[in-house]
Amino acid sequence: MNWITNVVRPKIRSVFKGSDNSDTLWVKCPECSEMIFQRDLEANLNVCPQCYFHMKLPGKNRLESLFDEGRYESLAVAESPQDPLRFRDTQRYSDRLKQAREKTGEVDAVILGVGSLEQQRVVIAVQDFAFMGGSLGMAAGEAVLTGAQNACELGIPYVVVTASGGARMQEGILSLMQMPRTIAAIQMLRDKGLPYIVVLTDPTSGGVTASYAMLGDVHIAEPGALICFTGPRVIEQTIREQLPDGFQRSEFLKDHGMIDMVVSREELKSTLGRLLRVLISNNHRPSGYETLPSRVSPLS
Repeated sequence: MNWITNVVRPKIRSVFKGSDNSDTLWVKCPECSEMIFQRDLEANLNVCPQCYFHMKLPGKNRLESLFDEGRYESLAVAESPQDPLRFRDTQRYSDRLKQAREKTGEVDAVILGVGSLEQQRVVIAVQDFAFMGGSLGMAAGEAVLTGAQNACELGIPYVVVTASGGARMQEGILSLMQMPRTIAAIQMLRDKGLPYIVVLTDPTSGGVTASYAMLGDVHIAEPGALICFTGPRVIEQTIREQLPDGFQRSEFLKDHGMIDMVVSREELKSTLGRLLRVLISNNHRPSGYETLPSRVSPLS
């Protein structure tokens, strides 16, 4: 046993690593290095008051910020097979899932809620990047599908807030199969004439961008969000060219017609409220909006 390597170094690292818990009093902005009081940052929806950098927001906090009075009903999602491939890299996939669930308190990367947004009933799905990078696996795909089914059953709009590094590699082809499943789920909304709005946050990439993230009736992005299929570093290495400043950021995509608007987090709820009022106005109200249509059969 090497005492210096196995004992001394880990203890030194633990000292300098510091605490990573919710009791931390101060948070350093990754953009401007401003030290922000934790409670002030939370009250400002994790937006730096100095430079307005939008930090990542936990899924439950996101739902509370969008629903009226922060009140909503959670939607249950059918249980999906865990570790179907018995995948292992440096550790077992089952262990990674356990750690992510302990860290976030959620079953998987996507959580669902139904409630009122500015007095309008809506189903909202939120991807939490803290859960294995918001990766799209079987459980996350099932959650997106469940949200669409509930929106169709209730005849109300569906809002999805994305934050993902792409498909979950530990589930292999089974994770890629969630792309056509979620696309079919969005088609159910189209068939019912129900609004589907996507809010793109930092980062949204990979298979999520290639499926339900870019199929909205309206696409909203938070300021400075990275939205892409493949990241700029990989593209630069492939084409051996210098990319433009701000390439694949939300402002760049808006200027080039890829998204509809860039909206700050503090204005997101009011913006969604206005959009929903327009999309479900009396002249454009979809048939069956106020009644409960027959149950939509689940996709296989």
